[in-house]
Amino acid sequence: MKKPINPKLKLGLWEAGCVLWIAVVGSLLHFAFELSDYWTPMALIAAVNESAWEHTKMYFWPGLVWAVVQYTYTRDIASNYWFGKAMALVVTPALIMLTYFSYLEYSFAVSVKPSLATMLSIMVFGIAAGQFVSWFILTREPLSRDVRRWTVATYAASVAAFSVLTFMPPKVFIFENFACYTYTGEYGILEDYEPYRIFTREGEKGQGVNYCANNPFDNAVANN
Repeated sequence: MKKPINPKLKLGLWEAGCVLWIAVVGSLLHFAFELSDYWTPMALIAAVNESAWEHTKMYFWPGLVWAVVQYTYTRDIASNYWFGKAMALVVTPALIMLTYFSYLEYSFAVSVKPSLATMLSIMVFGIAAGQFVSWFILTREPLSRDVRRWTVATYAASVAAFSVLTFMPPKVFIFENFACYTYTGEYGILEDYEPYRIFTREGEKGQGVNYCANNPFDNAVANN
């Protein structure tokens, strides 16, 4: 008779799968708005500019979809399921933004161009940390009913924020377009995307990539 898999191990495998899912799907959502030819409904889930806030949407929506799917397969072995998943959805973007801005401050302070590999590592680290928090909560003893009420409020506030703030962004720095490491004074859906297109036509040879071709950070470093 086949030995049943340990519940903690099973939950751990699901959380590991979630890390990969969010990293891949989230990365695709970085380009989805442009590839949809700036279709307004796509702005609900895809990044519409290079602000820190728009990048957090790339982690939130895939994470929420995974949580709904995982519930079907692990609800019988997980404690505090929705609370654990809610904490992952909160911890991931918060930790990524904290680490990201700390790294940018360091890079500018020492006049070193931010490394793409480091940026990607920050993303994976934040996602993994969020899923570890989820796993930790899912494998604990059941929590009180008060926690459940806070869980509902967390989901409601998160879904509302990620649904609305792209279209009505506050004029604060985490919502400001940060293209090529330069704040542009633009928020939410932009009036003109031509200066920020990632995929551009190169004559008749098809699509090419032209991201930050005239990066002001590169120029500043080169002149030092």
